[in-house]
Amino acid sequence: MNDNKANINWFPGHMTKARRKIEASLKLVDAVCEVVDARVPQSSRNPELDKIIQRKPRIIVLNKCDMADPKKTEQWINYYKSQGITAIAADCKSGRGVNAFSGVVKSVFADKIKQWAEKGMIGRTIRVMVVGIPNVGKSSFINKLTKRTAAKAEDRPGVTRGNQWFTVDKTLDILDTPGVLWPKFEDPEVGEKLAFTGAVKDEVVDTEELASDLLYYLRDNYPQSIIERYKIDTDISDLKGYEILELVGKKRGMLIRGGETDTLRASAAVLDEFRAAKLGRITLEGVPSDG
Repeated sequence: MNDNKANINWFPGHMTKARRKIEASLKLVDAVCEVVDARVPQSSRNPELDKIIQRKPRIIVLNKCDMADPKKTEQWINYYKSQGITAIAADCKSGRGVNAFSGVVKSVFADKIKQWAEKGMIGRTIRVMVVGIPNVGKSSFINKLTKRTAAKAEDRPGVTRGNQWFTVDKTLDILDTPGVLWPKFEDPEVGEKLAFTGAVKDEVVDTEELASDLLYYLRDNYPQSIIERYKIDTDISDLKGYEILELVGKKRGMLIRGGETDTLRASAAVLDEFRAAKLGRITLEGVPSDG
């Protein structure tokens, strides 16, 4: 990213309360499904979850895969597999991946299901808690998974108020997370990447700086997305992010008095078009290197 990246330090104060609720609900479930944004698979995870979930089986759903770079999504799925975590790509609009989720859960629990059957618990329901930070599409995933018309599962002993159970099929129940965990923005790049996707409201960031940093990243990783979208016929390989932003504004005729570029309007256009995938299928982070 640009050395002059936006510094985002916004952090809601309800993290502790949310953590306690999730910890209390863990004893009610067999596994955890973590929904992340496929465009920022690492930044859209909460590192606290590793401490909370510990040894519970986990499935990661890379949602919004229709907006992400398919090659990088595959790399992330393989990376999580190397970490002992099952991961799938999903698109809540088309249902891709969502429709396969039930089968994936049963595959993860194949050995356990066999043990249950040997103990006479044939058809035992698998209970999975769904977690995810804001804006990753957790609610959309649950709605698509349960086809929205699914009734809440019956009341259960020990279920705290506010927990919502949904039945997916005869052998799978879903628990919607009772609380929301935000990531800590100790690394400024995490906050910035989430701001790129719209997870952090534009009102709390400098959108011109944000758009410049995004264009800087695209220049190095997806230059054609800029060139083709904004019909730029200039070599951008040595341009700074802000210089590309000015170029975009000029190409769009976004000028103010004196012929200067209206970079505020240009910033809004770049961010809106990236978030709508009009710049193409883009992933903003690669898998960690071995080094």
